[in-house]
Amino acid sequence: MLGFHFSKYDPNEQGKSPFEKLLDLFLQLLTYTNGDFNEAMQWMNELDKEYKLTNNDYGIGDFLEDLKDKGYIDEKKENGEIHITPKTEQSIRKKSLEEIFGKLKKTKQGNHNTFKPGGGDEINPETRPFQFGDTMEQIDFTSSIRNAQINHGVDSFKMHEDDLEIRETDFKSQTSTVLMIDISHSMILYGEDRITPAKKVAMALSELIKTKYPKDTLDIVVFGNDAWTIEIKDLPYLQVGPYHTNTVAGLELAMDLLRRRRNPNKQIFMITDGKPTCLKVGARYYKNSFGVDRKILNRCMSLATQCKKLKIPITTFMIATDPYLQKFVQEFTECNNGKAFFAGLDKLGSFIFKDFESGKRKTVY
Repeated sequence: MLGFHFSKYDPNEQGKSPFEKLLDLFLQLLTYTNGDFNEAMQWMNELDKEYKLTNNDYGIGDFLEDLKDKGYIDEKKENGEIHITPKTEQSIRKKSLEEIFGKLKKTKQGNHNTFKPGGGDEINPETRPFQFGDTMEQIDFTSSIRNAQINHGVDSFKMHEDDLEIRETDFKSQTSTVLMIDISHSMILYGEDRITPAKKVAMALSELIKTKYPKDTLDIVVFGNDAWTIEIKDLPYLQVGPYHTNTVAGLELAMDLLRRRRNPNKQIFMITDGKPTCLKVGARYYKNSFGVDRKILNRCMSLATQCKKLKIPITTFMIATDPYLQKFVQEFTECNNGKAFFAGLDKLGSFIFKDFESGKRKTVY
């Protein structure tokens, strides 16, 4: 007797080779191990023992050979050390982008639409009546001719201004973005890994901008006791340090970077999990981890106000649930007239991408 055996369909596993399945896991592990190849491979071996990831036909040794042959890892001849290559770094960013966009489609948070006049880049299906000042290029002649036939008949064709319809277009703006990432010690305290989701978002955002919005700019600023910039290629290796939270230094550097950008559209995204606790005064560090320090807070508010005057909105993504932090974030946001989200680690990417994408597309009248 003939029959059929049905199994659960997994779209992520169908059609993938053993190498591709192991590569997905390998790229995830590299994110958690800050790009440390040896530690990632140790985890791979332990997971293989526990969950039987490989079989007699394809083992971890075969996977290592394929990584070398396909250019994902490079072995130094002098000392035999193995490092990941730029190809792997880009693959990690692409993996983060796919992962976050997958979540993004299921959410509706952060949808802030704005409407600005100007020439459009992309035609959309909506039309509207002609208005004084519209150009010939915007006229939808198919709809306009149909209106003329309905309004005046087909025997003697004529077209009036009232018959004309305009095809709407979407204006895609260029944006200069600074992404600030808190790398203070609290980002890994209390048994919660907050830095890895922040890194994933940064890698995904950088890959989105490089591929979909190549005319945009993205600068990445990390801040602890001090603030400095890092390259996109360095994101997988980003680690938390034994630092306090010098939000002031991060904002000052972000503003300095944006001053150099000639693009009129500028914004700052700040990912943090706590209040500012550090301030550099001359050559010394002024620190206070106990409560909200008024001296540090006033400097933060002053910079937020300066950004408002420079038309640089700050969007704060607070990845902590402590109620006492909400007042600080609210005051900071009001000074800048920006936005603030109290985002869980699983929703951080959705919030940031929705907010970034909503600013890219503006309906043109």
